Amino acid sequence: MTSTEKSQVRSRRIQGMDAEQRRARRREQILAAAFELIAAEGYVNTAIEQICQTAFVGNKAFYELFDSKESCYLALLQQLSERAQTEVATALAECTGDRQEVISTVIAAFAHSLVDDPRVAQVTFGEASGISARVEQQRRTNRRWAAQFLETLWREYGFVPDEGIGIDLHALAVSTIGGLFDTVADWLHHTDAGSTGEIDTLIRDLTTFTDIVHLGLVAAAARPTD
Repeated sequence: MTSTEKSQVRSRRIQGMDAEQRRARRREQILAAAFELIAAEGYVNTAIEQICQTAFVGNKAFYELFDSKESCYLALLQQLSERAQTEVATALAECTGDRQEVISTVIAAFAHSLVDDPRVAQVTFGEASGISARVEQQRRTNRRWAAQFLETLWREYGFVPDEGIGIDLHALAVSTIGGLFDTVADWLHHTDAGSTGEIDTLIRDLTTFTDIVHLGLVAAAARPTD
């Protein structure tokens, strides 16, 4: 191997990583720094230069991955959403109880995914509203996923028959998810997010809300049809 070829090999692998792996690591460093700063200082008060300094990367490296602070924040929201979705889906897959236990398990997993680390709720609820149309679109996408997940639970666990109750289940699921998310947002602004007891109260309130919705569904399913 010539000296030029050896130099090319070294340039391709640094610290045991190729170019794509280094790029992925820089992306994770930037998102982790953005998470820390936005949770502590807010979106408006966090500058790209601060994110880069905290992540130990240069501004050039930032712009190779994101075209703006908004794009970085959108990627962070997506990352946090995917983690929450995985936690909820895992909790559901591991639950072996009846349908009430299933709902309680899912609600608890949903709440814990958002508030066990108070920074998650701060970044997703405390900062996301009103930033831009693109951020609002991402928030709506996350809510649509949650609504579809809830609608699937209703159907698969027998809260409603497949047809004939005269209710738009998707619209009801969207409204229910909106209520759940607003409950979390209200909790965030009025409680000590680091308190385990307060988290238990939040889970209780979320579960009570969904229980009432489910009672309405069961009553609608049992209602005589003309």
